[in-house]
Amino acid sequence: MLDIAEELHRWCVRGLPFAVATVVATGGSAPRQPGAALAVDGDGTAVGSVSGGCVEGAVYELCREALSGDGPSTLVQRFGYSDEDAFAVGLTCGGEIDILVQRVDPAARPELAAALAAAVAGGTAAVARVVDGPGDLLGRALLVHGDGSYEGSLGDPERDRTAAAETLAMLDAGRTGTVAIGADGSRCGAPLTLLVESSVPPPRLLVFGAIDFAAALVRAGRFLGHRVTVCDARPVFTTARRFPDAHEVVVDWPHRYLDAEAAAGRLDGRTAICVLTHDAKFDVPLLERALRLPVGYVGAMGSRRTHLQRLDKLRDAGLTDLDLARLHSPIGLDLGARTPEETALSIAAEIVAHRHGGTGVPLTGAHTPIHPTAPAPARHLGTPAA
Repeated sequence: MLDIAEELHRWCVRGLPFAVATVVATGGSAPRQPGAALAVDGDGTAVGSVSGGCVEGAVYELCREALSGDGPSTLVQRFGYSDEDAFAVGLTCGGEIDILVQRVDPAARPELAAALAAAVAGGTAAVARVVDGPGDLLGRALLVHGDGSYEGSLGDPERDRTAAAETLAMLDAGRTGTVAIGADGSRCGAPLTLLVESSVPPPRLLVFGAIDFAAALVRAGRFLGHRVTVCDARPVFTTARRFPDAHEVVVDWPHRYLDAEAAAGRLDGRTAICVLTHDAKFDVPLLERALRLPVGYVGAMGSRRTHLQRLDKLRDAGLTDLDLARLHSPIGLDLGARTPEETALSIAAEIVAHRHGGTGVPLTGAHTPIHPTAPAPARHLGTPAA
């Protein structure tokens, strides 16, 4: 997603107009969540995606028409599956998506250019755009920063203040999705629907233990968009040469490094901690601290026997059964993994399933939704509203 944001930022810096199509609402088994975007420049270059391929061509044409003036500069178009016309452009999966198509002239929309700049720089900001309401407000945007300040306008000071407050709440939660306010700026009355797109720094993956399994997990974590740190107290093994895909390689006692990161406020509810050290003198003090922190995931490698011995030591250290229930150990999903790469895949899959509430069971024969309908997480360094 960073490549998309960088491309749109380059277009803004050059002052080039472009059109962006953004998923604003979904129903049924829609392939992409609100905030997914496809953008097209004046030369017809396209970046991004709004579906699994079902409607890309039709959305591309709407963007071209918005840019050329042959179509509306701003519109919302719904795509769904038609049983009556199987050859109609739509979602063959049976879902529905609403797409906001909007022409963007960077010079006239500085708040949108600023949103892209913030995303590329890894900043914390969110954009709220009107996606349902009076026609003259459709597409208007407000950029809200992490400190609550905002740029742009939805056409009314009271409306701006209300929209900024609602947007900041979404940003603080790290969420992308829609919120409704009153068109007059109240929290009731005639509805005005805003798509809030949050952009936050990437989630962190802390890998403790400089082993071959860690090297594979670093690659998987980076592929998933995490900022990855490897930490181990043994300098001979903990080198950038052994872990070229890590953003940081730190030589320190794991528990001491974790204490410092927590004290500095660099951990949050999206942080994943993977303990691969296989050594009680490292594992126990590290897990004692990790399981008391408000992070998103804590997993530890080891056999079932090692896990039971580790639990006894952690209880002796004062952890409660509630604390220990947060520990994913033995780490990873049961994929029958044997190689470091397969093991890394099983760990990464468990992190994703835990974050989104997935079951980890095969979709074949299951009756759970293929595409979750919960609010989408912030698209760290992804395409912000434009």
